[in-house]
Amino acid sequence: MNIVLLGAPGAGKGTQAEKLVDVHDIAHISTGNILRAAVKAETPLGLEAKSYMDAGELVPDSVVIGLVKERLEEEDTEKGFILDGFPRTATQAVALASELDKLGRGIDFAIAVKVSHDVIVERLSSRRLCRACGYIGNALDKNCPICGDVMYQRDDDTPETIRNRLEVYEKSTAPLIDYYRGADLLVEVDGEKDPDEVFIQIQKMLAH
Repeated sequence: MNIVLLGAPGAGKGTQAEKLVDVHDIAHISTGNILRAAVKAETPLGLEAKSYMDAGELVPDSVVIGLVKERLEEEDTEKGFILDGFPRTATQAVALASELDKLGRGIDFAIAVKVSHDVIVERLSSRRLCRACGYIGNALDKNCPICGDVMYQRDDDTPETIRNRLEVYEKSTAPLIDYYRGADLLVEVDGEKDPDEVFIQIQKMLAH
């Protein structure tokens, strides 16, 4: 099963991806994680990506497509995969279809997680992360409950940057909803519900 997860930053795509990976035993391909790893390693592409990410802008297709292409060629994707955070533009969607065609694969479902902008701003501006173990918490967590390290706020999790990211999303990414609807691959779920309820919605739709 090959799945594309669509939704604005903070819609909860990563949470649902983890649940789907556990149940269906398929590869989780998060472009956010791929990009952050490149930024941390300070590779040329990573440094280029950081300037866009810090400003809440989309990373150029040339950077993202190259990273995703390499990931899709790895052995663990042969049983299936979930793409989390890619594609984000029509150009990327076309490039993805082309690369998958070369591999003899295709997309089975495009899941759109729908959440209002106000809810997303509240979610992301209160998000805190642990540098040591990657735990994701909220503003009440001064120290990580898992390893005890200090929690921090990402540079792009301020309200102003979040709203800029959402504006960019609406202009560049929302048209993908129509793209996948036209291909008869789209399923839409209410992402404002409890994560477990959202997952139940998704599972029901995938079973149809």
